[in-house]
Amino acid sequence: MPENIGERKARHLSICVDESRYSVESGSAGFDQISFVHRALPEVGAEDIDTGLDFLGRRIRMPVLISSMTGGSDQGYEANKNLARAAQEAGIPVGMGSMRILFRKPEVFDHFYLKRYAPDIPVFANMGGVQIRDFPHTEVTEMIRRLEVDALVVHLNPGQELFQDGGDRDFTGILDGIARFCEASPVPVIVKETGFGIHPGEVTRLLDAGVSYVNLAGSGGTNWVTVEAYRLDGTMQAAADEFASWGTPTAPLLAAVGRRGGRIIASGGLRSGMDVAKATALGAELSGLALPFIRAVVSGGVDGVIEVTEKLRKTLETVMIMTSSRTLEDLRRVTLLRSPGFDAQVRALEQAAGSVEDTTG
Repeated sequence: MPENIGERKARHLSICVDESRYSVESGSAGFDQISFVHRALPEVGAEDIDTGLDFLGRRIRMPVLISSMTGGSDQGYEANKNLARAAQEAGIPVGMGSMRILFRKPEVFDHFYLKRYAPDIPVFANMGGVQIRDFPHTEVTEMIRRLEVDALVVHLNPGQELFQDGGDRDFTGILDGIARFCEASPVPVIVKETGFGIHPGEVTRLLDAGVSYVNLAGSGGTNWVTVEAYRLDGTMQAAADEFASWGTPTAPLLAAVGRRGGRIIASGGLRSGMDVAKATALGAELSGLALPFIRAVVSGGVDGVIEVTEKLRKTLETVMIMTSSRTLEDLRRVTLLRSPGFDAQVRALEQAAGSVEDTTG
């Protein structure tokens, strides 16, 4: 019998935050293969720098998102509550874990009602692509209204599901389900992967389907098949181990999809303010971080999260000064030095953009 969702979520959280026992990150996101050109005469001062932007009708202080990570357990509720409080203080958006459990256990609604802790910044609900395909959209939109969120994140995670007892096995028709939901949704829809990346051709199809933003969520950060592997044994664990390096690194994927009208979010292996600055320079509207924030909130509560955000902000501001960038748009126009290997990956991804066969019809 498949295990209780809350128990599984609690186990996921314990694996992700215990660095001494579990190694859940894999490879490199690729940001180490690019660098900025230093300006010794930037002709800007600290008071000239504006790291803020307008996002979903609200002004946020910097292009950083606390990405969806957990939900559905008591530990997850406490973490999300403090993440929302910290996001409100830092002036940045925050996402919650999958709300799928709400449709089975409506009594845990308070675990997901984060808007009361973060009234002034964008808050995202989260649901799986299979559920968006299968659940009545009227029920989903009603839950969105009750939660008072600013957007719905639809996550795509076939790799993880395939290594879960009782996980999803049918991934047909998801794009059509997303397109239908976009027509009915009372809020913008963001589609993200969970750590393996979204093919450039699929990015185009998602945007054409009505999605407001695509979060690439490439490889280089938390590998959710690896997380599941720690819950498995025998043959299944051995098979999961073979996917430790699976996925498309975030940085070359971001460079390959281009700016797409400011509709791209970068996440997957971003670990520093320098990564945020590079992602912005490559065209990302926002940069999402999950693992650094969940570890910070578990170990240090709200103060631990604020410490992380202040470090990110300081690094981003310093990069902007040293590249003569007064605004984020200025930063997106600076010259980047890119390794030959990085450019080769980007070219291959650009060439692959039109090669995805339409398997939705």
